Amino acid sequence: MITNDKFNSFRREVRLRQIGHELLRYSSDSTSRVLPVKKIDENEYQISFENPFTFQPESLVNATQHSLAKDPLADDYVVSVLNCSDLSIAYGYAMSKNKKDDIITCIGRRLPKACYMINIKFRPTGIITAKNGYFLGSLTVLAFVGFIYLKSAKPRKALSQNQPTEVFDLGSLSFDAKASQLLINGNTIDLTKTETRILRIFALSPNEIIARSRLQKEIWEDEGVIVGRSLDMFISKLRKKLESDPNIRIVVIRGKGYRLEFSAVIITGEEETQPD
Repeated sequence: MITNDKFNSFRREVRLRQIGHELLRYSSDSTSRVLPVKKIDENEYQISFENPFTFQPESLVNATQHSLAKDPLADDYVVSVLNCSDLSIAYGYAMSKNKKDDIITCIGRRLPKACYMINIKFRPTGIITAKNGYFLGSLTVLAFVGFIYLKSAKPRKALSQNQPTEVFDLGSLSFDAKASQLLINGNTIDLTKTETRILRIFALSPNEIIARSRLQKEIWEDEGVIVGRSLDMFISKLRKKLESDPNIRIVVIRGKGYRLEFSAVIITGEEETQPD
């Protein structure tokens, strides 16, 4: 099983390189290189390119569908096109096994020539087993473990809901987690439920690196829901709402995750600052 998983992983990376090749071909670029594909999370990969280029969104959609058509584990995935300069999302779409749930926008609008990276997030596939007998036996064990876990987890969850309102001071901003609001100079900025949960994690660990995998687990997976949108998209929207205070920012720590900074001191060395 381990050997087979690795083989499938290698085949997937080849298919992802093919996406980059076809996208450049659609863009009439026959000389630029597709750089090595990076695996940035358990089910997320990044395609980067040697030179800046321009493309039509439908070219990326067609290239992705063509290259992943024979990938048995690529029924559901989210594609995000990131600007290399600040990691903001230039374009994105989502594909689903149930075609009515596909989200494809901005077809026909050419993106300007720039340096782009393409992140592709696949939906986790769950448990894969070699034989049905092992699968049924595993279900019995998992059901028992799940029952024990739920019995122990429910009281703790109820306890957390009874905790007092949490208000955090972030520089000149005040963050009310229960009300899902940012307060600055008497002005109120409303946050979505997801933005509130992300910012609360940051506020509890200021100036500390928060791993991407931790954010995805605590925001979506712990609720039994698979994320259908890119985490980077929520981070980008949250950054814009924090712009009221120039001394507070969310920076990307390449290969690790994110960090919330609210200090006049600029931390340098391990990360690249990300202006929005």
